[in-house]
Amino acid sequence: MMWRDIVEWAWDGAPEARVRLLLADSLGCIMSGLQHPRVRALRDALGDDALATAMCWDEWNDGLARAHGRPGLAVAPLVLAAPALMPAAYALGYEVAARAGEMWRIAPGMHVDGTWHALGAAAAAVRLAGGTQAQAVQAINIAACQIPFSIYAPLAAGMDGRNSYPAHAVMLGRLAAAGAIAGMTAPDDAFLAARAIALPDARAACAPAGEWLLEQGYIKPFPGVRHAHYGAQAALHFHGATPRAITLRIYAEALRYAANRAPATPIAAQFSLSWAVAAAIARGRLTPAEFSEDALADPTLRALEAMVVLQEDATLAGRGATLILDGTAHRVDSALGDPGAPVDVAAKFAALPDWPRQMARIMAGEAACVSLR
Repeated sequence: MMWRDIVEWAWDGAPEARVRLLLADSLGCIMSGLQHPRVRALRDALGDDALATAMCWDEWNDGLARAHGRPGLAVAPLVLAAPALMPAAYALGYEVAARAGEMWRIAPGMHVDGTWHALGAAAAAVRLAGGTQAQAVQAINIAACQIPFSIYAPLAAGMDGRNSYPAHAVMLGRLAAAGAIAGMTAPDDAFLAARAIALPDARAACAPAGEWLLEQGYIKPFPGVRHAHYGAQAALHFHGATPRAITLRIYAEALRYAANRAPATPIAAQFSLSWAVAAAIARGRLTPAEFSEDALADPTLRALEAMVVLQEDATLAGRGATLILDGTAHRVDSALGDPGAPVDVAAKFAALPDWPRQMARIMAGEAACVSLR
């Protein structure tokens, strides 16, 4: 069975430099998310499982395009306080989740977060608990039998209940790991069976053991859904312009997932192609402040966002975008943070209190202080 091969291969062989960079980025996103009162309230009620919610709150954390999601989202919060096993447990969980994401394609109306991520959390939790490879496989299978079904509706309505999805994946992962260590079992084909029920037309292929998918992932330079970064990066080319007409030509998946118009809440703005374009043109930057309530009340941003016309570009073979302002076009074929276009993680979170010390601890292999209240 595939999971045995992946678990055996990824159990001890983490590419540590990349793992530590991804964990440093994850910690920065968690610290940023914990600045929000609603996240802190959830943390007080739920404990450290809520760190996954903090990690995604500003929509600033890393991901993997081929998985159409963020494999580390439910894994990083589990491992950040475990220095001895941090690289191995993270890499194991990431590689399991990344392959699950490759195979689990969402249908219209579904949302990706909090679904296949639980399989990675389950594997990582077993590794952290001192379990065996066989128990990690069983934990993956147990989680697959209960894989959550999440929907896009909160985002469409501008509601942030969607941010609870990753915490659910952490909780399910820990539950599955505990069950496997206690001796519980589940069928080896559980994930494929669940996929066939939920997504009968989805493809089943994924990367084999031996290919580190975490080295292929992106680190976000900007908050907001990754689909919006291509248009935003093109829009930075036009910073300061006062256009009369704006057209964004982009790939179909971006339009299907992030075409929210006139966003009324921060989370709706995070999933709005047109808002990212408007903010980049007007302000020349994209930080959490550009997705705040104050930004949403800015009449200049509102006027620019309303001006943006969204069109599908069927000629794009992969990801990318072309932004046209008053007849002048600027095309972006890759975004900052993709392999070969690194993001300065230290600079990304420079404004966060205590960030330099915390990043240094991660890069040195020490436990991160995630007990921020």
